[in-house]
Amino acid sequence: MEKGRNVQQRGSVRIGLTVDIIKKEDQRSGKKTRGIVQDILTHSLFHPHGIKVRLEGGLVGRVAAVIDTGISEDNGNGH
Repeated sequence: MEKGRNVQQRGSVRIGLTVDIIKKEDQRSGKKTRGIVQDILTHSLFHPHGIKVRLEGGLVGRVAAVIDTGISEDNGNGH
């Protein structure tokens, strides 16, 4: 799990974030797949196994880590 991000909380996952997911068929091995969140499929605010998402390209799995929040460190003034 990414430091500072609780991937079991729906509020930590947003459309457009780069995340690692574990697809259902990869649960035993723990193999992660990286992509950008297209849809959030979990409706509850919390899920003990991670929030289920659909990535761009159609892959579905539970978020294992948030890789990129999509928020730039640059404050917009070029400095």
